[in-house]
Amino acid sequence: MNDKGLYLQLFSIHGLIRGTSPELGRDADTGGQIKYVLELARALAERDDVAQVDLVTRLIDDKTVAKEYSQVIEPLADKARLVRIACGGRRYIRKELLWPHLQEFVDNTIRFIRSENRVPDLFHGHYADGGLVAMELAAAFDAPFIFTGHSMGRNKLAKLLADGMNQIDIDKQYHMDTRIQVEEEIISHSDQIITSTQQEIDKQYGLYDNFKEGHFEVIPPGIDMRNFYPYYDSQLDTGLMSQEVKQTRLMLLAELHKFWLQPEKPFILVLCRPDHRKNITGLIEAYGNNKELQALANLAVFAGIRQNITTMEENEQAVLTDMLLQMDRFDLYGKMAIPKKHDFATEVPELYRLCAEAKGVFVNPALVEPFGLTLIEASACGLPIVATDDGGPVDIIRNCQNGILVNATDPMAIGRAIQTILVDSKLWDTYSNNGINGVLSYYSWQAHCQKTMDQLQKIFPEVVAAESRKEDSLPIAARSRPSFGKRLTSLDHLFITDIDNTLIGDDESLHQLLAILEENHDRMAWGVATGRSIGLTIDAMTEYNIPIPDTLICSVGTEIYYGPDLRQDKGWQQHISHRWQPERIKEVLGKVTFLTFQEAEGQRSHKISYYMADDYDYLAWIHHVLDEAKLQCEIIYSHGRFLDILPLRASKGKAIDYVIHKFGFPPRQVMVSGDSGNDEDMLLGQARGLVVGNYSEELEKLKGKPRVYFSKENYAAGIIDGLQHFGLV
Repeated sequence: MNDKGLYLQLFSIHGLIRGTSPELGRDADTGGQIKYVLELARALAERDDVAQVDLVTRLIDDKTVAKEYSQVIEPLADKARLVRIACGGRRYIRKELLWPHLQEFVDNTIRFIRSENRVPDLFHGHYADGGLVAMELAAAFDAPFIFTGHSMGRNKLAKLLADGMNQIDIDKQYHMDTRIQVEEEIISHSDQIITSTQQEIDKQYGLYDNFKEGHFEVIPPGIDMRNFYPYYDSQLDTGLMSQEVKQTRLMLLAELHKFWLQPEKPFILVLCRPDHRKNITGLIEAYGNNKELQALANLAVFAGIRQNITTMEENEQAVLTDMLLQMDRFDLYGKMAIPKKHDFATEVPELYRLCAEAKGVFVNPALVEPFGLTLIEASACGLPIVATDDGGPVDIIRNCQNGILVNATDPMAIGRAIQTILVDSKLWDTYSNNGINGVLSYYSWQAHCQKTMDQLQKIFPEVVAAESRKEDSLPIAARSRPSFGKRLTSLDHLFITDIDNTLIGDDESLHQLLAILEENHDRMAWGVATGRSIGLTIDAMTEYNIPIPDTLICSVGTEIYYGPDLRQDKGWQQHISHRWQPERIKEVLGKVTFLTFQEAEGQRSHKISYYMADDYDYLAWIHHVLDEAKLQCEIIYSHGRFLDILPLRASKGKAIDYVIHKFGFPPRQVMVSGDSGNDEDMLLGQARGLVVGNYSEELEKLKGKPRVYFSKENYAAGIIDGLQHFGLV
């Protein structure tokens, strides 16, 4: 990767994304957003001030989809690539089912960033799921966070409720509460929110509680002018049309002519996903009820890609079935074409041009259209447009003066607008030319990227100016305060220790250890792993004048924090929550007479703590009681009196292994140290284990274990001995 220029990461996690022949319209998750991010990544990569653009998405290895989606790295352009990160298994699942797996995506992306040896200068999230991931990574690396929503949850919720769905069903199908909560957080934490229109700000973001905290900028997306050129170019320059384009045109004409009795007439074109909000049925009704319009033009409806309607999702199935029923109801056979598939990369631009050559009209009859990318594409090819007056088309027609806005709920108004353009050849020519010129002025990707960089220059002048690096891969914005993500991904050595009776116990050796850690600051990270809560951990660090380490693993491994501002690892919390039933555990153990519930400060969301006398039979009974109740837990007993019940996936050792994996530390260059029974699992984990000389008898059984060293020195002196023994210092 070239060090000169910015390293940008864009996140678009759901849907099927590939660089060639993207399957736009295949399903509800593979729509215009996919095209948007692909073209944005390529356009940004063309700039001299950009060194690398990664479009980061989900890796999918599923026999039901193309093999390309399992390719980890796919080149998009000279300085742009698709990067696929695994999360939530390998199967392709709809976006609403991805929420529980996004922290895994964050962790795996951190590992990828470590492997690249350079931290991105900016994280740009697309859609709510991509926004969540970009927000978490930006926080980890103290880098700018930009968000583009594309569509927002509260707006969708209002429309679903208006359509008659109840709140319970909406939450069950769409996980809407989670999405809206995440979007609220994104609005308040993003450094910049890029929208396509002012309507998007007012009508979508304006519904959010944190709206006033958002920093919005209207920067319309662009289109690839190399594909969407005016229809007359190929007529004036016969060499422009390749054999592939000629073949595509013939194939499209043959497909359309199969449906039409009079193929020589102009045609009305609609191109969208089969979603009830796209109001395809409203357009068919407008056409079916207008005999004059039927006499003037044919109708072509390209509604996604389909093979068997009965196997499609319920919403799409209902829309397509209704289309066929309307075709029959209005007897539109011979006038209406409904092809089953289309290729966005090659066929769609030619569709627009064929329609323009026939002096037709492009229609977007959606009930609401946040932006209207197809309207811009059609306009660039010279097609006049008729579009909904709710959303982005208002801006497009105001800028380009190339069509008519209509109330999409009024089929008669849709029909009149189309007819007005078709019967007036001068008006058709005016709208056609205005659209071509307007798109060049307002909707090119070059213009979009320039406006974006201009905006970044205002907000982060030091980042945009970062065309050379003198401090490895550290972004200029973070040089004054290196982030925990940058630090932990740049080091290979890690040391983690228990606090009580290990790190502390002898002040003199503690001071010697802290001096050694400071001397090795640029090559080794360090942390603590303790049964203490985060509050009690900080109290101990303050009392003994110990600086806040790189990571704190607290409450017997149920909580992980990073850096001086103690950012909690949400991925770990989500990971250990699997099958965790704290209230049920308290109910079952509340009946055990030899247990005493510890004080409130000993209880945490993922740790339930009791006092229990030192009795082997007691501990065996606890295992029996929990097994009988079918409660799978981790049971930690230490110092002859402390009993901690944790999630099955939690412990200090498992938390340390998680940190090692997340940040890519080589296990042989990691040492952990402890003194008691609740340190046992971390001493037996992936890393090298050090037992200080003042250890409890509970650890005697570890003698002779591989990778475990028993020091003869006590407390911090034993830690120093261990670090030297394993060659870490």
